[in-house]
Amino acid sequence: MLEAEFDKFAAEYEQEHAASIRLSGETPAFFAKYKIADVAAVLAKRGEKPLRILDFGAGVGNSLGPMRAAFPDSAIVLLDPSSQSLDIARSRFPGQAHCQPFDGQSIPYADGYFDLVFTACVFHHIPEELHTGLLREIGRVIKPGGSFFLFEHNPWNPLTLHAVRNCSFDENAVLINARQMNGRMAVAGLSRRRTVYRLFFPRFLAKLRPLERYLTKVPMGAQYFVHAVKPNL
Repeated sequence: MLEAEFDKFAAEYEQEHAASIRLSGETPAFFAKYKIADVAAVLAKRGEKPLRILDFGAGVGNSLGPMRAAFPDSAIVLLDPSSQSLDIARSRFPGQAHCQPFDGQSIPYADGYFDLVFTACVFHHIPEELHTGLLREIGRVIKPGGSFFLFEHNPWNPLTLHAVRNCSFDENAVLINARQMNGRMAVAGLSRRRTVYRLFFPRFLAKLRPLERYLTKVPMGAQYFVHAVKPNL
């Protein structure tokens, strides 16, 4: 997670992202909103109202708008190794969150500090040998009973593969299937997990999207998320 690698694409992130997902018929904002909507729906069913939220690998803050709308009373921290990305996030959303630089190893908060940790399509940029340690570090800062939502691209979906192959900031990406990610989370001590597959239909088939509720276990969605709950002490 070298700062320079992410700084290189910070200013052009929106344009590059939009170009890479053109075949889906959707915008980067659509993908940010659906993720937070999923998180909010799961937490509502669980009766959770997070007071402190960490966006791990927040980049230029694409998730912050829908996150602030869903959780208006929460304190939100954007964590990222790219100082330029955080500068852009600050200018886009002044006063909406605390932007925290990350050294790539230690999250500078106390044990159990956050009620919710969220990360969106970050781990495919991180070398595999670092995954378990970072997942343990994420688990450390989640309070007992708190939630962790990890969203990732699904390498078994052809549109996802096309988008990643045609995106300059994904040039070093190594996609992770849900089984691999679950295994790494288990090793890191995140034992209570559920996997949900999402985004089966591009925009021209949007009328079929209500059917996705029946397809969440089918490993062909463009993305997936793993929801882990930290065990109570």
